[in-house]
Formats: sequence, structure tokens, C-alpha cells
Amino acid sequence: MARGPADKSGATSASGRWRSRFTRTLAAGVKDRAQLVEMLAESQQRGVLDAEVFAMLEGALAVADLQVRDIMVPRTQMVCVGREDPIARILSAVVESRHSRFPVLGSGHDDVAGILLAKDLLRLFAGTERESFDMREYLRPAVFVPEAKRLNVLLREFRDSRNHMAIVVDEYGGVAGLVTIEDVIEQIVGDIDDEFDVEDDQNIRREGERQFSVRGATRIDEFNQFFHAELQTGEFDTVAGLVMKQLGRMPRRGESVMLGEFEFRVMRSDRRRIDSLRVTIPPQFHSTKPAE
Repeated sequence: MARGPADKSGATSASGRWRSRFTRTLAAGVKDRAQLVEMLAESQQRGVLDAEVFAMLEGALAVADLQVRDIMVPRTQMVCVGREDPIARILSAVVESRHSRFPVLGSGHDDVAGILLAKDLLRLFAGTERESFDMREYLRPAVFVPEAKRLNVLLREFRDSRNHMAIVVDEYGGVAGLVTIEDVIEQIVGDIDDEFDVEDDQNIRREGERQFSVRGATRIDEFNQFFHAELQTGEFDTVAGLVMKQLGRMPRRGESVMLGEFEFRVMRSDRRRIDSLRVTIPPQFHSTKPAE
């Protein structure tokens, strides 16, 4: 017996019944966020939501539980310029880092005088201003936020004030790091690649004499072969898995762990995965240069 149309009709009917139940549950009031996430997960399994939409909805709900300290760029990773720096040094920092905003420091690391926008420096090349550069004419006010501020609150403040960067301060008023609107949005939609993000087949790339950029998805056997190392695989296949096992949780950006004689520092991550790490090899490895 031909049942194609009947099967399709039955599936549509079942989907309709589920939508009706979902609507009634929402109307009656969801007990807690966990119940809502469970219902959204069921809708994704039934094909009502695709996986990407579900991930974004889940991310939007999770943002309310995260604090600035969970996603900020730590102070040791900040790219700053000095208020008294010559223009040549500032331009060099802009070109090398490819960032669009830079904290400007005064007398010390905790003295943030303001924010410098890279685009504001374009007028230096339109005339003769390079000979009379005065940082005070380019400084924009810095916004300061506490480490404990919730991300959903920060996102609303970014939107209302039209600021894209905030300096994060600790309980003593010292600079703990910085956070951008992109950092917050990435918690919802995942990593946002820009035109400078390189996509190639290299999982391991040299950055300095003893430093390498390593993708989180790099397999442990590939890492061991490249560096002539002996990291144990165990229950994990990737470098990111080993780092998470060592910490016992999803690490924050800037955190580091030692695996054997190698230091792994998280450079890019979101609430779902570790995207990239910076690996520092021990001095004795430098003299024998790892496999390329």
C-alpha cells in the first residue's frame, strides 16, 4: 500500500501537536531556564529549529549567567600604547596588532588615560600633522566596568552608549583586563572571524623563537610528532581536550596550564570550545628546533 502522502501527513500532524504543546507550556509559564532550554533542545531534535539557531538561543540565555571576568582579555594580553609614546611607536603597534582600539596608559598599568581609535590616526596621512602629533587631541574617554558585571547588562550598556570597549577593573580599582562588544556577541553566536583571521591547513604555526600558535582541534598525535613530544592521549584526541581535562572546566581566555614541559595559554575560546592556544616550548627544545 502506498503510504507516502499519509506518512507526510502524519509527520505534519505530530509536528503540529508538538507546537501546540510548546505554545501551551509557554502560555502556562516556564518554571525555570533549564526547562526552557530543554524545550528548545526538543524543538531542535524535532527539526523545528536548526542546530545553529538553537545554539544561538542557548547562548543568549547563558549570557545572563556569565560575568565580565569570564570572557575579558586579561591585562597581560592587552595591547596598549603610552600617552607619551612617539607616533612611530604607536603606528607600529597599530600595524602589528591590527586592532581597532587601544587603551592609552599614563603613569602606569592602572592609569588608563583614555582610548585611541586606529581610524582617528588616518588624518595624520592627509596632511602634515605627524610633525605636531598631540595624543590629547585623539584621546576618547575610557569606560570602566567591574569584573562581576553580568554580560547581558554590559551588552545593553554597550548598545545604549555606543561604546565598543570597556576597561575591566578589580575590587581594588586596578586594571584587570578589557572587554569588547565583539567578545560579548561571540558568546551568543560563536566566534566571529574577521578579514585578518587566516584560514589554512596549518594547525601549528610558529610565532616566535619558542612560541607557536596551535589550534584547539589539533590532534595530540600530530602535536607529538611536530614537537617530538610525548603527551598522553588517554580519553581525549585533541589538544583542547587535554587542556580542559587539566583545568577541569572550560578555560577563560588568557588562562594557561603546563602539560609536561609545554605551557598552553588560551588565546581564543567561547563557552563551547577552545579555538586557539599559544604554546611555549622549553628552552632545550629551542636548541633542537621542533619538526617543521
